[in-house]
Amino acid sequence: MHLIDIGANLTHESFENDFEQVVADAKSAQLRHIIITGTDLATSKAAQKIAAKQPDFFSSTVGFHPHVAKSVSSIDLSAAKLLSCADHVAAIGETGLDFNRNFSAKEDQLRIFEHHLELAAELQKPVFLHQRDAHDEFFPLLQKYRPNLVGGVVHCFTDTARALHDYLELDMYIGITGWICDERRGQELQRAVGKVPEDRLLIETDSPYLLPRSLHPKPKSRRNEPSHLIEVAKSIALHSGRELDDVVRCSTENAVRLFRLPVSLSLENS
Repeated sequence: MHLIDIGANLTHESFENDFEQVVADAKSAQLRHIIITGTDLATSKAAQKIAAKQPDFFSSTVGFHPHVAKSVSSIDLSAAKLLSCADHVAAIGETGLDFNRNFSAKEDQLRIFEHHLELAAELQKPVFLHQRDAHDEFFPLLQKYRPNLVGGVVHCFTDTARALHDYLELDMYIGITGWICDERRGQELQRAVGKVPEDRLLIETDSPYLLPRSLHPKPKSRRNEPSHLIEVAKSIALHSGRELDDVVRCSTENAVRLFRLPVSLSLENS
């Protein structure tokens, strides 16, 4: 059984002191590949640097989270475009809209989001998307660019059944995190996950965030790690009525296909 974490923030400061141990633990937990998320220029550069050193185990993304949209300059955008052409950059993003916290003005978020969509269409790389409390503005823009995109994932999906339907109608992939393991906040996702077709399902930890609450025994640290990815797969299996092996297999195959990862699918049954 081999797993692929399609979204982990391993450039986060919480991993500075024990990064190698975190990687070793991930490999012991049967992870075959991790995509490191870029959320601004600095983290995108750091993620690509890690991926370049271990391309068989890491890929990266390049993007600007909507929270930082207000501070993104034209120079930043040019640098990001250049970096996006680098080897081992698997996707454009994290990008999208977040009207829950509004750390950046809506106008700035929309502008930077559209820039990412244009870049992804130009480079023919998939998009790694963030959407929170912004479906009504997010979906039409994604719909506009979808014919020119090679695909993408709505990462850390936590929205409604209606939003899920809309994204699946655009042939987007759906990224499920430890949110589904949360008996308090994750009930709607638990009910909806069975509606995600096997060929559109992806799994991720979003480390160091969203530690699965269903983990037993509870880790001493509240930091989430890629080694906990199997818990997400177990919760998906539980709430969708699927076999765990099927969840692992299809999510791995989907990740390899969407992000063109250097992972041999012949390993999946080993």
